[in-house]
Amino acid sequence: MDAPKNTLDDGGAGRPKAAPVLALLLLLMAAVLWWTVQPHNPFPLAVLAGNLVSWLLLAAAVRALRRIRPARTKPMTVGAVVIAGSLLLGLAALSAPPATSNDSARYAWDGIVQNAGISPYAHVPLDESLVVLRPSWLFAPGTAAAKGETRCAPDLFATAPVPTRGSPSGEPLCTAINRPNVPTIYPPTAELYFLGIRLAVPDAVGYLAFQVGGLLVSLAVTLLLLAALPRLGLPRYVAAVWAWSPLVLIEGVNNAHVDLLGGALLLASGLLLTAGKTVKPLRSGAMFGAAVATKLIPAIAAPALLFRRPVRFIGAALATFALLYTPYVLTAGWSVIGFLPGYLKEEGYSDQIGIRFALAQFVSGGPWPMLLSAAALLALALTVLRRTTAHNVWEQQTQMIGLALLIISPNYPWYALMLLPFVILSRYWEYIGVMIALNIIYLLPGDPVFSGPVNRGSLAAAAAAIAVGAWRRRLASHLDCARHGLETTPEMAG
Repeated sequence: MDAPKNTLDDGGAGRPKAAPVLALLLLLMAAVLWWTVQPHNPFPLAVLAGNLVSWLLLAAAVRALRRIRPARTKPMTVGAVVIAGSLLLGLAALSAPPATSNDSARYAWDGIVQNAGISPYAHVPLDESLVVLRPSWLFAPGTAAAKGETRCAPDLFATAPVPTRGSPSGEPLCTAINRPNVPTIYPPTAELYFLGIRLAVPDAVGYLAFQVGGLLVSLAVTLLLLAALPRLGLPRYVAAVWAWSPLVLIEGVNNAHVDLLGGALLLASGLLLTAGKTVKPLRSGAMFGAAVATKLIPAIAAPALLFRRPVRFIGAALATFALLYTPYVLTAGWSVIGFLPGYLKEEGYSDQIGIRFALAQFVSGGPWPMLLSAAALLALALTVLRRTTAHNVWEQQTQMIGLALLIISPNYPWYALMLLPFVILSRYWEYIGVMIALNIIYLLPGDPVFSGPVNRGSLAAAAAAIAVGAWRRRLASHLDCARHGLETTPEMAG
């Protein structure tokens, strides 16, 4: 009687089996991730180093996962391994408070305020009319310093405290919320998410509630990918690139950025628009409208979603966006705009500060980088709009989002959470360079004289990787067409 086949492809004599190697790699990834997110790490580049090492370990782990084959007697499904690894790494990400961002402190406050029946757009966190709602993990009294400034103990909160003063009393106050003197900036889908999280837990529960929410959203995206990949003729194991990626685990789970939800809705929108013969443009448009109402930046994905029944899609998107905003407009009026204008100015989108529009800064200075970048974005959008079909939507979406992020060059890596699912579906792996570059920009400390050139160099390297990838695909397409006597089209060349 023949012995059942092993669950592993040994890859030849003398090579280690894939399952033990994969298990070891996942444990090592969990250890690195745990070390990366621990507070008060004495190594100043801990999060950046942990990110870079984790990407390398991820590549090795996915390679090991690829070698696992189902057995005849005891089948091991790739999906189960992907989910199990996601849970293991998710627990490591949940082991500490947010490592590099306190944005979820604002999420919590907005949810707490809404739970009390108050619009999050109507008051700033310093407003003392809401003092009864303040939990101790978000607010604490401060002490007055010699020059009238507020002093806070460094270990007062799980994240770095923000010294400020209450309004209108002017009493010293410490808070975990950044920009506590301005109203919220987040659109209504995000606000409903914040409310839903805070409804599920007492106000005394801190960051963990949003971290668990991030893990659940990331698992939902993993399930979407596992279901979609076979339908698209792609192997399930590549879903691990999402489920085990340091971008998702650090920015989506540990830092709990709501961009994860926007990316999930954007992916759902694309899948609904490409679901074989049962295309659902109205549902797809509704998902897209909800994604844009989570964080406005998913709007850059629109050109690659207008290839099929665009009127229905746009109508559903606009109707959903308006419907989500309506209750907030009725209670707070035009205050729903929140801190958005001030944020855009503060972040340098109006006057070329720092790294913004970095690639255009290689060409020109003064007011031109913003103008050149706007022209490049318009050209990119028109090209994607013209070229996208049901057969290349994932490739076009990857190019649209990835190149837009390169052109705009934000210094927040979590903006790339909406890019990663499309990189997986298109398998344009070179676009991971965009995510790594944004991580370097955000996490590299030091003098701008040093960090500036490094940041611009990382973006230039990401752009070069994309160019090389496009050249290799075009060359492969030409060679393939030459073998079959066909004419190369832009769609075939990617």
